[in-house]
Amino acid sequence: MEFRDYYATLGVAKTASDEEIKRAYRKLARQYHPDLNPGDKAAEARFKEINEAHEVLGHKENRKKYDELGANWRAYESAARDGGAQPGAGWSVPFGGPGRGRSRPMTAEEMHDLFGQGDPFSDFFHTFFGGGFEAPGRTGARAERRPQPGRDVEQPVELTLEEAYAGTARRLQMSIDGTSRSVEVRIPAGVKDGARVRAAGEGLPSPSGGPAGDLYLKVRIAAHPTFERRGDDLHTRVPMPLTTAVLGGEATVRTLDGGSVRVKVPELTQPGRVFRLRGRGMPIVGRGEARGDLYAAAEVQLPKRLTPDAKAHFEALKALDLDQERTT
Repeated sequence: MEFRDYYATLGVAKTASDEEIKRAYRKLARQYHPDLNPGDKAAEARFKEINEAHEVLGHKENRKKYDELGANWRAYESAARDGGAQPGAGWSVPFGGPGRGRSRPMTAEEMHDLFGQGDPFSDFFHTFFGGGFEAPGRTGARAERRPQPGRDVEQPVELTLEEAYAGTARRLQMSIDGTSRSVEVRIPAGVKDGARVRAAGEGLPSPSGGPAGDLYLKVRIAAHPTFERRGDDLHTRVPMPLTTAVLGGEATVRTLDGGSVRVKVPELTQPGRVFRLRGRGMPIVGRGEARGDLYAAAEVQLPKRLTPDAKAHFEALKALDLDQERTT
């Protein structure tokens, strides 16, 4: 089993003060919290590591035992391999015990609620710091391990870009052990392609009397004929006649919500010029009313036919261009 360097996990020195450890934990926990990184498995794993490290280093007694373990790691490893005393025998971490403060790590129950079934702590942690969890509201006493929760269920779901923009709901018919039931899951506005939307307790029942597993909707967003999503921004095209591109004027940009916005077009606008419409992009999950931007590229449209008068004007323009070339 590989030794876990909790100091490196939090990015602090072994001589770091308690306050330095708290500050490092707060910063990293905010950065990698699953609510701010939906569907990001790497961020989820990092968040678990950060909480585990602070569960040890954030308590004086635990940190003292961990420092002792670090100094004698090879001896512990050898003892375990030779069948002697097991490393960490008698050690335990008081979840939610007297060392709790304003920057406490998440409790075991909170970690399970956030990540569903499965142990949020590593084998290293259990081997050297004990395997039981303390019941909520109790200090100093050990609680029995909770029954194993039921298995999670993952269901793919396809959304239109409009549904991802506005938020929507999906009603699923689930059949478990011959019993059918209907489950409605709300999907938040701004959800991204590949995100997993969790419906707590809607998975398979526990075989040992524990809580049911969770239902996850794996989101896939279908391609859109007009808009392209890039992160929280949207990209589209704004058509305009040749005369508007040359002489200037206004053009209409369609928005994903079915509305439109008029933009000012300067003289001699080149094809592909991009107009930025702030706050007209996708809603940003977890950021209230915040939205990305809408970028509209100029699509200059040539006439589909020429009347005699229009052709005469273009001929005159061509002659003017030739005269200017001769004089330069």
